[in-house]
Amino acid sequence: MTRKEALFQYLLRLADDALINGQRLSQWCGHGPILEQDMALTNMALDQIGRARSLYQYAGEVEGKSRSEDDLAYLRDVREYYNVLLVEQPNGHFGTTIMRQFFFDTFNYFFYQELQKSKDETLSAIAEKSIKEITYHLRWSAEWVVRLGDGTEVSHQKMQDALDELWIYTGELLKPDELDNQLLAEGIGVDLNKVGEQWRQKVKEVLERATLPLPDFNSWMQSGGRKGVHSEHLGYILSDLQFLQRAYPGQEW
Repeated sequence: MTRKEALFQYLLRLADDALINGQRLSQWCGHGPILEQDMALTNMALDQIGRARSLYQYAGEVEGKSRSEDDLAYLRDVREYYNVLLVEQPNGHFGTTIMRQFFFDTFNYFFYQELQKSKDETLSAIAEKSIKEITYHLRWSAEWVVRLGDGTEVSHQKMQDALDELWIYTGELLKPDELDNQLLAEGIGVDLNKVGEQWRQKVKEVLERATLPLPDFNSWMQSGGRKGVHSEHLGYILSDLQFLQRAYPGQEW
């Protein structure tokens, strides 16, 4: 794979992660447990979609085929999306969303810290801007994991159920492939092995505070999203996300 092709693919991965997670979070708008957290979830969704826009814009420039951020977001089919499986999992109850966000926010926090060191100046600038938002996201989700995990008997059990359900999707975040290794060697990408060590330490720390048993880091993990192989949930997300653009092509506000 050429450097240009690898960078384009890398940008799509990061953008798709942010877009799909943002779409999931936006589904909480008007449905949060209390007004303050409804607003927090909605603002986090906007942060994710804003980061996706920046990454898609740069991806379009790198590709050089005159595709805009909207083309990349709305006019690709499900097998052309490369987000991790974790972010497309259903919101479930509030605790499920919190646990999903905590895993993803923790990854993003350490990943984007490293991405600031990228030799690609545009990627580095996007990371530098994003890390400020991600720092808040992680603080918010980690605090809620502790609050609910170490809360009532009911909230503890709900968080335990969410942990058991989502754990198998965390391994894909941290598993480097040929693309990751190629861009790491060129000084553009991030060392996922380093990020993985930091992620595990943070997860261990927070789950212990939340009185939730730490799962086995070496257990079997589900993957496929980075190769365009997804759960049944992504198709439903895209049917909502892409409907207007596909029904009325080229329309603008």
